[in-house]
Formats: sequence, structure tokens, C-alpha cells
Amino acid sequence: MARLTSWRAAAAAAVLAACAAPEPVVDGFDAPALAAAMRERPVVLLGEVHDNAVQHAVRAQALRLLLQAGARPALAFEQFDRSQQAEIDRVVARATSSGVNAAVQLAALGAAGWDWNLYRPYLELALQYRLPIVAANLSRADAMRVSKEGLGAVFDAAGQHSLGLDRLPDDLLRAQEREVDRGHCHQMPVDMLPALARAQIARDATLALAIRPYLEMGVVLLTGNGHARRDIGVPRFLPAADRERVVSIGLIERDAPADAAPPGAFDVVFRTPVQQRVDPCLKLPRAALTPGLSPTGVGAGRNSGLPSPAQRAGGRG
Repeated sequence: MARLTSWRAAAAAAVLAACAAPEPVVDGFDAPALAAAMRERPVVLLGEVHDNAVQHAVRAQALRLLLQAGARPALAFEQFDRSQQAEIDRVVARATSSGVNAAVQLAALGAAGWDWNLYRPYLELALQYRLPIVAANLSRADAMRVSKEGLGAVFDAAGQHSLGLDRLPDDLLRAQEREVDRGHCHQMPVDMLPALARAQIARDATLALAIRPYLEMGVVLLTGNGHARRDIGVPRFLPAADRERVVSIGLIERDAPADAAPPGAFDVVFRTPVQQRVDPCLKLPRAALTPGLSPTGVGAGRNSGLPSPAQRAGGRG
């Protein structure tokens, strides 16, 4: 993977001098630097820690800079289920040029657990610049079906073959099990991990499927860091010929453990301010750890399809 080329000189020098990892790691997190990274390739997987207000503010500013420079990508949201696309299209079709009221209506369509005050600025920009708004996520109901019945519950044979779901390598399955275990504070019963990993893989595949029609025109996917990862996330389910057109950007809080951004996971990593929060592992509901009460794991501890508190804090939606 070629290293990104258009960094500000100071940031590039700091990366080359201080970082041994193959991807640039940038401590200076601001909108111009993020916009520069987003301009590198037409398909942008823009990670996040879901509740980090500073990350959201800078991402919205960077997106505005990108649009002011003339880019017109589709804007895809993990926060909308695929089944909501028709309703979204109806709201957009009726929207006025200001987009403010329409953004409120669109946010009302989203899952209740997301903090839509953080996501409305993206909707307003999409409406202002007339960008396609793409509902990208697998629904909680379908994720539950995958966890219980397997990938065939949602994807037919042709779809599984197209996405590579019929030939999943063991290393991906094991890696996803580890991520699910970490996302549930290592408190999840071991025998539940394979089902939860399948559901997480189904989410990544669905996000990839949602952005495929926009790979040529360009697309920005707003998603948790885990989904943006090259090694185990959405890129694994894009056509091989298109993966080099992807830039995967991780936004990692400065106090995150080293394995939050392992080598090869992202093309560029920004170290960002830390969102103050109660230890998410202390907020993990006991019911989320009980086999049978939350069989999806996609949703163990979730509120309306959202991740458990620990997953939300880690950006693994």
C-alpha cells in the first residue's frame, strides 16, 4: 500500500521521525489534516469512537472542507439501517435547499440510541450539497438472525459468493471473536463468541455492499473504527480491484490500548482527544452477558441496535 502523499510537511516529518508502524500516525488532529487524508482516495472509510464529540466536530469540519474544494461523494451512514433507504429518499426528495428541517426528519428515522446531535451536521452538509445519503447498516433483527442461524439467514448463495462469505478464512473468524470478546470486556461466555463474530462479519459485509454502487463516484462511510479496519473490516468485502481506491482512517483516542490500531489496520491513524466517560465496562448490562437473553452479540447490551457501552467507547459499532 503506497503511503499517503499530501500531508502537511510538519505532520509528515513527525510521522517519519517517530513512527515505526507502516501507516502514518498523526498526533495533530484538526480538520485540514483530516480533509487532506480524505482527499487521497475516492472511497473513504472514516472511523470514529461513536460518542467522541471532538472527533465528530472535526470530521464535520473536514467534510465541509472536502465539499468546498469540489468533491461530491455519496455519504454513507452506519447509523441508518439499509431498510430505511426508501424513507430517507422520500425525505430528501421533499427537502428544501437549507436542509435543516430535513436533517431533523432524517435523524428521527435513525435508531434511538445514537446521539443524533452528533450526526445531524453530516446530514445538513449532505442536504446542502445534494449528496446521496446511503443507509448502510444491517438491521438489528437481521443481525440476530445471522447470530442464530448463520450467514445464510440474510445472504442468499449468490450474495455470499459475491461477498466472499462462503469462504471466510479462519483468521478472520478468530480475529472477530477476539474483538467481540474485548468489546464485551472479556465477560462474554466463550461459547457465544462465534455467533457474535458472525453477526459482526455480516455487518461489515452489509456496509461494503451498501457502498459498492458509489465506488466510482466516490463515497465517505461514517462508521466505527472497527468497521473501517483494512485487516478485518469493510475492505475485506470489497472487490479486490477496488481496495486500492480506499483510504481507511482510524480516529483513536490518545489513551486507547496499542491493539486498538494494530499495524496494517488503517492507512492513517489520528490520535484524538479522549471523550470523558464512565468506564464502559462498568455499564455493561448483566443481561447482555447471559446466553439466551441477548443472542446476537451484535447487540449484546445494545440499545436499539447500538453497541454495548464498551463497544461504543471503542468505536466498534
